[in-house]
Amino acid sequence: MKDMNEITENLIIGSWARHFSRSPNQLNKLHESDAELVEISKDSPYLLAATIDTIAEEIAEGLYQDPYTMGWVTVMATLSDLAAVGAHPLGLVVSVSVDPTRNKEFSSAIAQGMEDASRDLGVFILGGDTNLTSGISLTGCALGLVPRKEVITRQGCKVGDHVFITGGIGAGNALGLVRLTKTPDDCFPEKLYRPVARLKEGQLLRRHANCCMDTSDGLLTTLDQLMRINGLGFEIDCNWERILAPQVLRLCETTKTPHWLMTAGPHGEFELLFTIPDKEVDSFLKQTESHGISPIRLGRAQRPKAISLILPSGEKVDVDMAPLRNLLQTVNGDLERYVREFKAFGKKWGLETE
Repeated sequence: MKDMNEITENLIIGSWARHFSRSPNQLNKLHESDAELVEISKDSPYLLAATIDTIAEEIAEGLYQDPYTMGWVTVMATLSDLAAVGAHPLGLVVSVSVDPTRNKEFSSAIAQGMEDASRDLGVFILGGDTNLTSGISLTGCALGLVPRKEVITRQGCKVGDHVFITGGIGAGNALGLVRLTKTPDDCFPEKLYRPVARLKEGQLLRRHANCCMDTSDGLLTTLDQLMRINGLGFEIDCNWERILAPQVLRLCETTKTPHWLMTAGPHGEFELLFTIPDKEVDSFLKQTESHGISPIRLGRAQRPKAISLILPSGEKVDVDMAPLRNLLQTVNGDLERYVREFKAFGKKWGLETE
């Protein structure tokens, strides 16, 4: 628990959770799962998976300016938590709080983004609630079912496991960097940020994976959280052309942005990061190929409790994510200072030699 408490966000979550009585039917502990897992009945072959997600900070800080993006991400962020436990969604309910000065077209675009995201995954919005407020806050709540014997959580990784991710990453951090540095929008248009919850992939890998977590907070933050939960580390091969999404690679090339920045920021997408035991890898890859899924192999779980990056040069660098994960609180929300000090971690960690 000490390692978990080095991270401010974990402390904040814990400070709220300590006030709440724990249900005797809840199976997961705090931080152990992307969705809450609840026993329906002792003889049911399924568990109930429940999750809730709010999009507000991203809107307030100007990361999302298109109302369609706001609606799309609300749905995908919520369903991604179900994907990470291998659940099949039953449906969503949403709560929409919008400034009354916004016109009907603005609200309609939010709703269309929600509907298109839901339709893309074959899920339905069952109902919800609306409010008029001084800002914009969009919340999704989803319920799903997962076979009791196949559920996956963030806990269970073993030394030697192979680390995979469901697809190319970096789009979330690319958009965040463009917004916070006031880079011209055409370098990375917001419409390129259309992350997709990996429901199909989660339902497949639950039969093989030892642990799983989505990358909504970025790749390195996800690895860091899994490291703290499982008490082991990861060695990651930084083959940027394989790891980063094509449009992210183009941004790095055109703006001379170091590749590592696209993995270290806190604004991710909704890929699934998971580990597969060595004996399961071949059968898992055959299954993914037959389903048209192409996971990216990142590296291995290791006994040393560290995130070790193998750079393209062959150099091995261990990165301490705690100061970076706590940086926004350290700078008291000063975004200009945040960006400046964030970029400085490249030299602190020795990554700028790539």
